[in-house]
Amino acid sequence: MQKRKLGSQGLEVSALGLGCMSMSTTYYGAPPDRQEMISLIRSAVERGVTMFDTAEVYGPFSNEELVGEALAPYKGKVAIATKFGFDLNPETAQRTGGLNSRPDHIKSVAEASLKRLKVDTIDLFYQHRVDPSVPIEDVAGAVKDLIAQGKVKYFGLSEAGAHTIRRAHAVQPVSAVQSEYSLWWREPENEILPTLKELGIGFVPFSPLGAGFLTGKIDLNTKFDTTDFRNAVPRFSQDALKTNMALVDVVREMATRKKCTPAQIALAWLLAQKPWIVPIPGTTKLHRLEENLGAASVALSESELHEIHLATSKIEMQGERLPEWAMKMTGL
Repeated sequence: MQKRKLGSQGLEVSALGLGCMSMSTTYYGAPPDRQEMISLIRSAVERGVTMFDTAEVYGPFSNEELVGEALAPYKGKVAIATKFGFDLNPETAQRTGGLNSRPDHIKSVAEASLKRLKVDTIDLFYQHRVDPSVPIEDVAGAVKDLIAQGKVKYFGLSEAGAHTIRRAHAVQPVSAVQSEYSLWWREPENEILPTLKELGIGFVPFSPLGAGFLTGKIDLNTKFDTTDFRNAVPRFSQDALKTNMALVDVVREMATRKKCTPAQIALAWLLAQKPWIVPIPGTTKLHRLEENLGAASVALSESELHEIHLATSKIEMQGERLPEWAMKMTGL
């Protein structure tokens, strides 16, 4: 697996990471067997993956515990990214409020995450969502203190706008910004990517396969589990899908030509955008993990990238990428 650098502070990871959220949450239906997920994470390490993404709110807490147990044998050989920023009850493992990025809270979250992850230092510590009630300078200052104490190595932001990124970076250099980015959602190209290039910050796209849409396995007849969050996502509505399926047709056609899968084309396209982009596709299945990692071997030429650009630019995507309540929690 090739390596890529995230930011200019020294963080180097595999070109493709692994998003672990779905391994212990109900976002995509009932969570799978814990031991199977531990095995899957270790299989990813064996295949060259060194970047693993989790968060205290996934579960809550259980995902960090899962990742910590799975990666305990590989301490010092992999990078674990986790996140802070929500009010959670440590006794009941439930959300007790909304956003919370007060400096004292950030530091207490770090201590708890260190224990759950079974590490001495958090490799990459993201603010999960921008907290409008706390100046980003205070947030960056708190993480700067944690870095000075050796409890955190690198600072990250998730779903933050360009102005927020600049303000945070001025206090503590940001190594990575995480936001949704894929052929289905290209908004980061407008302001985020130019800002990151200017400041020397890496980019970690989550949902790089459009929550499964770009795999070509979802159509108008697809029925999601009752707990699946996609039931509430506007772009997955029947009316929106009728238009959005045209994008899958473009990806599928290129995949046929390149003798690979649509998912591999979608990930290869992301990897081709910038050398400092590290997608983190999530999965709970070994064959999907192997398929996703195979994207690192798919090379798209300039003419093929241009062809994809021309074809997709003619499609006007329908539906918001998140439910209204979730959109309000982004800093974009």
